Amino acid sequence: MAGRSLKKKRKSDLKPYPAMALKYSPLSYTKIYILISLLVASSVIIFFVLPSKTLNKLRFSPDSTQVYSAEVVNEFHHDPYAFTQGLLYGGNDTLFESTGLFKRSSVRKVALQTGKVEALQKMDDSYFGEGLTLLGERLFQVTWLKKTGFIYDRNDFSKLQFETFTHNMRDGWGLATNGEVLFGSDGTSTLYQIDPQSMKVIGEHIVKYKGHEVHNLNELEFIDGEVWANVWQTECIARISHEDGTVRGWILLNNLRERLPKAGAREIDVLNGIAWDSEKKRIFVTGKLWPKLFEIKLHQMNRQFEDGVIEQLCIRRPFFT
Repeated sequence: MAGRSLKKKRKSDLKPYPAMALKYSPLSYTKIYILISLLVASSVIIFFVLPSKTLNKLRFSPDSTQVYSAEVVNEFHHDPYAFTQGLLYGGNDTLFESTGLFKRSSVRKVALQTGKVEALQKMDDSYFGEGLTLLGERLFQVTWLKKTGFIYDRNDFSKLQFETFTHNMRDGWGLATNGEVLFGSDGTSTLYQIDPQSMKVIGEHIVKYKGHEVHNLNELEFIDGEVWANVWQTECIARISHEDGTVRGWILLNNLRERLPKAGAREIDVLNGIAWDSEKKRIFVTGKLWPKLFEIKLHQMNRQFEDGVIEQLCIRRPFFT
C-alpha cells in the first residue's frame, strides 16, 4: 500500500511515451493466425469432450426445484362442514373423502359435479379420521393419535364388517398409493412405504428441500411417479421423490383462499386434500371446512425466488417436538 508521503502526480507532470511504429512481417501474421486457430480448436475439443456434469459445474446452476402457480379451471361445491383429511378420485366423477374431528369423523362417497354426499359411514366418536387411499377395491384409512386404521369395501363401505389394522408410523396423517405399496405420513418429515398386506413399514425417507427437513407432511396423493403432500399450516404442496425424499417441486396455492370469502366461508381452516384423475389428467384440491373444491391447472413459474422465500412460505416448525 502506498504511504501518505507519496504525492499524487499532476496531469501536467505526465509525459507521453514517444510514438512507436508497429511493424509486422508476413511471418508474424502467420504465427498469429496459427495461434488463434489452435485456441479455437482447443475450445471446441473442451466443449465436446468434457463430461456434461463437468460443464454443468462451469455454468451458472440455479436451483433445479421447480415452482408452480395454479390456475383455477373449475369450481365445485364442497361440504363446508367437512373437515377434510383425506381425498381421492374414484372414477366416474366420484370422490372418496375422509373427514376428521372427534364425534364428526366419517368416510364418504361424493358426487364431484354437485358435491352431494351419496354414501357416508360415520366413525365411532372416539376416532378422528385422517388420510385415505384406494388400492383395488379397498379403501384404507388412518386415524389421528392412534395407530389404528380401517379398510372398507369401496362399493359398500357403509357396512359394519370393515377390517381394522395397526401400523408402525408415529401417527396417522396421510395415505396414498402407486398401486403396489402404500405411502404414509405421520406429521413429521418422514415419508413411509407400507406393505398393504401386512401394513408393516418397508421403507422410509426424510423429505428435504435444500437440506431443510420438510416437517408436518399431511394429506398425500401419488401423481405421475411423485408423491404430492400438503404441508400442514401452509398453502403449499410439495412434489416429492418417493425414491429418496427429495422435494422436486413446490405448488403455491395462496390464490385459492382469496376465492373462499365470496363463497360464504366463515370458519375455513387450512388447505388439505389432493385428488388426481389419472385418466383425464385432472387435479382437484380443497381444504378443511372449505365450501369449494377446485380443479386446478399448473403453470411453471420462471422467476427466480430470493434465498429463503420458499422456506418461509412452505416450511414450518415441527408439530412433534
